[in-house]
Amino acid sequence: VQLVESGGGLAQAGGSLNLSCAASGSTFYSYAAGWFRQTPGKERDFLASIKFSGDSTFYADSVKGRFTISRDNTEKKVFLQMNSLRPEDTAVYYCAVGPSFQFTRVRDYVYWGQGTQVTVSS
Repeated sequence: VQLVESGGGLAQAGGSLNLSCAASGSTFYSYAAGWFRQTPGKERDFLASIKFSGDSTFYADSVKGRFTISRDNTEKKVFLQMNSLRPEDTAVYYCAVGPSFQFTRVRDYVYWGQGTQVTVSS
């Protein structure tokens, strides 16, 4: 599975961005998907995950209520709708797929995208 993120860019505090992750490969529908982010010098942090079927999700406390993960298995895409953005949301955002949406560790995810930069100005 290959993953390509898009939709990053510059947003103002309080604004919104919708990230997309396009997958290739016939097995995408069988994987859980997740979004992570990373800032320079820090570890990659889990944000949200979604079951392969799309009917269950899990969020980190830092984004719960502001970010929404969704997926379209027909289109082979995963989305991260980000609302009420804050300057501290500035990071490179990555999508990944793995065996379970209940996993939050980087090492539990098998395939990764190259990342997309999100910058939130105050």
